[in-house]
Amino acid sequence: MDIDFNSEQQFQLADDLIKEDNMQEAINVLHNILAENPHFGKAHNHLGWIYETKFKAYADAEKHYLLAMKLSPEYPATYINYVYYLYAVGQYDKIEDHLLVAEKVPGVNKSTIINEWGIYYETKQRFEEAIEKYKQYLAMSFDNKGIETAQANIERCKKKIEILKNN
Repeated sequence: MDIDFNSEQQFQLADDLIKEDNMQEAINVLHNILAENPHFGKAHNHLGWIYETKFKAYADAEKHYLLAMKLSPEYPATYINYVYYLYAVGQYDKIEDHLLVAEKVPGVNKSTIINEWGIYYETKQRFEEAIEKYKQYLAMSFDNKGIETAQANIERCKKKIEILKNN
């Protein structure tokens, strides 16, 4: 695969602009990248993220996420962003299939995918399966925040089981 250094440099600029919360300028840079290199999927991922999280323009976000995965299937960030998008728009029926794809992509953070499986099972009220995934996430966590998140997730599921059993 040939690396387009100009697109990569411009992409880094857009990434920096996003970190500075300069979304309009980041959008301009990303559109300029795509005007020069329409197959640069990473730019589509960033546009999807901006449209989803900053403007709640969900149709535009999905279009860009899907293009990112099609054009740059090796770019792992899109797979995580797209699962967050699916939750945000309530498209729970698509999450399982997406997670099955995402967990096979090299470079995708496996512990994040495991946690997302836990969330998926929890949304389906399959609490025992969720707890098992959260335990796996706990075992793969190497910072206190991840450990605390896993512990809280497990406790929340146990509490739900107890409440639902008694009502």
